[in-house]
Amino acid sequence: MAEERSHMVTGRSGRFLHGLKIVVLFILALLFLLPFYVIFRNAFTSSEAFVAAEWTWLPDNLDFSVLRDLFSDTDLNLPAAMLHSAIQAVGQTLLTVLVSFMAGYGLARFPNKAATVVLRLTVLTLMVPTAVTFVPSFIMTTRFGWIDSYRGLIIPMMFSAFATYMFRQSLLEFPHELEEAANLDGANPWTTMWRIVVPNSKGIIAAVTTITFIGAWNSFLWPLLVARDNTMTIQLTLSRFMTSQGVNYPKLFAGALVAIVPVVIVFLVLQRYLVQGLETSGMD
Repeated sequence: MAEERSHMVTGRSGRFLHGLKIVVLFILALLFLLPFYVIFRNAFTSSEAFVAAEWTWLPDNLDFSVLRDLFSDTDLNLPAAMLHSAIQAVGQTLLTVLVSFMAGYGLARFPNKAATVVLRLTVLTLMVPTAVTFVPSFIMTTRFGWIDSYRGLIIPMMFSAFATYMFRQSLLEFPHELEEAANLDGANPWTTMWRIVVPNSKGIIAAVTTITFIGAWNSFLWPLLVARDNTMTIQLTLSRFMTSQGVNYPKLFAGALVAIVPVVIVFLVLQRYLVQGLETSGMD
């Protein structure tokens, strides 16, 4: 009898905790979606509604001609800005994943004193604000003549200590038996990495790819230093709506609505790999 009563209490407590978790997760989901709602609402809100005393939850100018005008503005040249951002983000992501994976594989598979020093220096750079490195990077980029070029946008930013550390942590858990079997068949470390390790590390590769692409697409400060008319990115283009004379909020939010589309698509395609990769890297 006492055992049944205990089960009843546990069952009621379990259902209460389960319901409480659902409510908390629902509230958190609403909070995470709130910025997307604000972008959509403000993109289709007139200038008069922005300065109105009362807040309105629904946009008063739900007309997609706002987006058409944005793309047809020749001075703004939004399609070119989207193309420049796409080339920069894709190029930086590919090089970052390539370099960081090879670095992480070396640090995970060849443990020695030099690798330990390199690993500690790599982790140390995570504590240094990225903006601190912009001055020497900008001087070198200028000396190479890479201002207003994709090389200047991509190459100085292609090394990521965070990505290297994630790959290294994930590869420490990779089954050594697979690599030993490849070695017995005569494969060298280079072949083993490309033929055995890379095809079986799609989760962590997709996770790093997603994180790197989002960061590269949203980057603002480095393109502000390097980009000019020929490589103006979408983030720099949107900043033109903010001047000393005021802010054009409807066009700014309409541009932001367009700018987040590629990032959302990449995230939706690779989201299941993102969770899997973070779990295998020990960063969860």
